[in-house]
Amino acid sequence: MPKLKDSKINHYPAVSILVPLRNEERNVPDLISMLKKLTYPNLCFLLLDDQSEDRTYELLNRHTGVDARFKILSGRSLPKGWAGKVHACYTLSRHAETELILFLDADVRLAPMTIERAVHTLESSKVSLLTGFPKFPVQYLLEKWLVPMQHFLVYFHLPLLLANRTAFPAATAAHGAFMLFKRTAYEEIGGHESIKNSIVDDVHLTRKMKENRKRVLLANVTDMVTCYMYRSSREAWEGFKKNIFPGFGRSLPITISLCLFYTLFYVFPGLLVFYGAAQLIISSSFSIYWYLPYILIVLQKMFIDWRSSQKLSLSFSMPLSAAAFISLMLVSMYTSIRKKGYEWKGRSYS
Repeated sequence: MPKLKDSKINHYPAVSILVPLRNEERNVPDLISMLKKLTYPNLCFLLLDDQSEDRTYELLNRHTGVDARFKILSGRSLPKGWAGKVHACYTLSRHAETELILFLDADVRLAPMTIERAVHTLESSKVSLLTGFPKFPVQYLLEKWLVPMQHFLVYFHLPLLLANRTAFPAATAAHGAFMLFKRTAYEEIGGHESIKNSIVDDVHLTRKMKENRKRVLLANVTDMVTCYMYRSSREAWEGFKKNIFPGFGRSLPITISLCLFYTLFYVFPGLLVFYGAAQLIISSSFSIYWYLPYILIVLQKMFIDWRSSQKLSLSFSMPLSAAAFISLMLVSMYTSIRKKGYEWKGRSYS
């Protein structure tokens, strides 16, 4: 997976950074401060308050001040058949007039030179969409177990050559926190309106690009893009629950197969370690074979954590991460099948 290129660029096409915000008062001050520190010389910022129930709008106005690069929009009531974030992004896109548009989440922080590198990578790679999974600092228990699994799934399950060199829709991964489009390509595929009811809009939008023969690049952006996804274990659980089964296309065979696979190859090695330890205590019998599967999965996870700028110590909890991931898949699948709906930021999704 390529990193953002560090070469200097000779021209600076205009870039609009589009940020939807719903109940994001905790993120607004740092977000605006970060945007103001970006060194790219041809930027404008479109920020949409998506009917927040907190002080998001007030703080947006306070922190943007008189900086003419910022434009603050107010979202309207969510039309029937639309997902919340998708409609917010659609509304933002209708106000963008620049050659390039970057959809950014409110919990993302960019290094000052990010836009220069992203634009250079987009243009030199001759692609219409550049996206990538950010670095994920983690603090809470479920965060530590679940959030780094995003990188693990991409590195381990996604055929990167097919993803980056072909228009094969099934070989698709994207992260909605950072998506840089050529605006003409985005509009040609129908933009967010073409996936208006999606709750995994990043993947579905990227597939639309490929279905329309637009080239996409999935890059390693972890040295330039950081995402503070959740502020509690409960948030992490609810956030992933609404995305994971829909992200697998609501496929029972895929979900059940993954549950069995992760149980056998990533949970079971943890059980073998306990069995080996029990044998050592009871009979003073030691065999490396009880520990070898665990060592192998830790090394695999450690390599991916290293590539994704994650804490290497989290690799040792791989069996627990796999168990949490399996539980999450089952709960997400059950919620969908029973049509209970997913809850996120005060909205319900089927």
